[in-house]
Amino acid sequence: MELRNLGCTEITVSELCFGALPMGPLQANLTVEEGGKLIREALESGINFIDTAQMYQTYNHIAHGLKGFSGDVVVATKSAAHDYQGMENAVQEALKVLNRDVIDIFHLHAARVTPNVFKEREGALKCLLDYKDKGYIRAIGISTHNIKVVEKAAEIQEIDIVYPIINKTGRGILEGTVEDMLAAIEKCDIAGKGLYAMKVLAGGNLIGELLEAIKFGRNIKGMDSISIGMIRKEELELNLKIFNNESITEDMLPKVISTKKLFILERFCKKCGKCIKACPNGAMELGEISVKVNHDICLLCGYCYPVCPEFAIRMV
Repeated sequence: MELRNLGCTEITVSELCFGALPMGPLQANLTVEEGGKLIREALESGINFIDTAQMYQTYNHIAHGLKGFSGDVVVATKSAAHDYQGMENAVQEALKVLNRDVIDIFHLHAARVTPNVFKEREGALKCLLDYKDKGYIRAIGISTHNIKVVEKAAEIQEIDIVYPIINKTGRGILEGTVEDMLAAIEKCDIAGKGLYAMKVLAGGNLIGELLEAIKFGRNIKGMDSISIGMIRKEELELNLKIFNNESITEDMLPKVISTKKLFILERFCKKCGKCIKACPNGAMELGEISVKVNHDICLLCGYCYPVCPEFAIRMV
């Protein structure tokens, strides 16, 4: 597995990053033991980079996978905290539950925001800077779907890493096109920012075009790593072959296009709108009877699940 420096940082990561979102309760809900076992297999196969977040609830899975492992592992996490105290709580939680002395990368979790995020979350950013100065964080980043935020991040000296959404269809990109996002990524690259990509498979919607979708992400200039969510050993083994540039035969590829969709149980929905606010891609809106899902832009991320007070959201 090829190792690369993240921009101008001294953090070296594998080209394939293990995305921990899908194994948590927002999606597959693997047990800590199941998720930890898969993570350990990934580490022993040459992946040294794991991406997670406070809201993914996968810290215990990662800690289980890391237990007893002697190699170097880069862990990136993120929090949507807006103020100093909220971010401090998030940092301390990550250090404690992951059983780490240092968090390698800590992002502002800012999927659906405007470039004003750096001002609006000034307290949260100040906290990350303080913890970096104290040696508890190695690099500060931002995770976003918004092209304008990526562009702004290139100008913010304190931001070391940028984690943008990018895929060949443009699904999930806010404030512009695929070409616009590629231009923003190039701007970050020129500024020396470390870059790794999220959702090159568009939340699983491009699983039927797996090789083409991954090739697109790998060919982006300045992109140091690609984060891909994995919940099965077969997925891990296939992705390892792809990123190790091994031969891929037709029988190794997924046989069907993902048919999963997000649905709202109308009889339970109270139209409170909490899921609409939580959706990072604007894929939900109020209907006459319940909230409706726009399946053409839904990323199947599961961010809406934990905020629904009526447990009215299902993925089938």
